[in-house]
Amino acid sequence: MEEEAHLVNDPRNILSFSKRKNQESRFQDSDSSKSSPFKVHGPKPSEVYGFVGSISTVVATVMFLIWAYVPDKFLESIGISYYPSKYWAMAMPTYSIVTLLLALAFYIGLNFMSTSNSTSLNTLFDDYSREAEDSVSEMKKEEDRQIESISDIGITRINDLCSVLVNVCDL
Repeated sequence: MEEEAHLVNDPRNILSFSKRKNQESRFQDSDSSKSSPFKVHGPKPSEVYGFVGSISTVVATVMFLIWAYVPDKFLESIGISYYPSKYWAMAMPTYSIVTLLLALAFYIGLNFMSTSNSTSLNTLFDDYSREAEDSVSEMKKEEDRQIESISDIGITRINDLCSVLVNVCDL
């Protein structure tokens, strides 16, 4: 267990799961039963639900298209007399699309309302901001040098880099 912690904490090492060739895998399928030692054969429930859902969607689409495009007289001649008005063949998709567009506009509006003002310092700093540490190690070997901790780049450094890039592009 200590070896695993050492491997994870040292980013210079390459993680390898091949060291455990004879041990069982720790990654189990979410649908597998843990209490039974016997493997259950057959399709997984998620596959069955997906298959039934896709078949139901195709059947519903075909029924909708038949109802929308076949004339009323033909439907009544084959014995289908109770069905909604053809008005709903155009109204249902139109209402659905308008509802989705309004929901998208509402979602975008909520995001604009919850965003800080562009002049606010909250756009630059938050609770998770980290200042860069100025500790420079004097190690001679590159292998022994520590990796710097993760930190944010200051806005002044970004502005300096951008101004250098603009000056280089002007040449």
